[in-house]
Amino acid sequence: MLKLIVAVADDWAIGYKGDLLARISTDLKRFKEITTGNAVIMGYNTLLSLPGGKPLKNRENIVLYPDEIEIEGATVVHSLEEAVKVSKKIKDKDVFVIGGGSVYNQLLPYCDTAYITKIDKHYEADTFIPNLDEMPEWKVEEESEQYYDTDGTPYRYVTYKRVRRRCRKK
Repeated sequence: MLKLIVAVADDWAIGYKGDLLARISTDLKRFKEITTGNAVIMGYNTLLSLPGGKPLKNRENIVLYPDEIEIEGATVVHSLEEAVKVSKKIKDKDVFVIGGGSVYNQLLPYCDTAYITKIDKHYEADTFIPNLDEMPEWKVEEESEQYYDTDGTPYRYVTYKRVRRRCRKK
């Protein structure tokens, strides 16, 4: 199963005009710590938004792009099904979905863990993911204390796990 990692605003917004809503340095460091040595799946626009528009170092990068293209340091896949298939071949690493909005939304059903940085603030936004608090198949496994960024922005880390439902016998 895949894992999801993302920062969300109070309304589960994740971006505006192709960019993050906030850059919280401790959250970015946490993202790096969690994903380094593992694999990441992203859309092409997310790749372009990374420093230098290049794949993340010390991670196996899987990039969704519909056309034939070569990206140094990345495996290019052309569909979500292909991304899932490639991720299943990765046995010794966790595979994290890192964006953007469409990729998060479409791969959420394949995820069993979600590392959410909840930013307790409202932003102008145009990209959202589902509110896991409103989805019965997701439960909070762990929640940090409240932290504050250097500008006073409140945030906390919440880890969600997908709940497995048992089938009832008739």
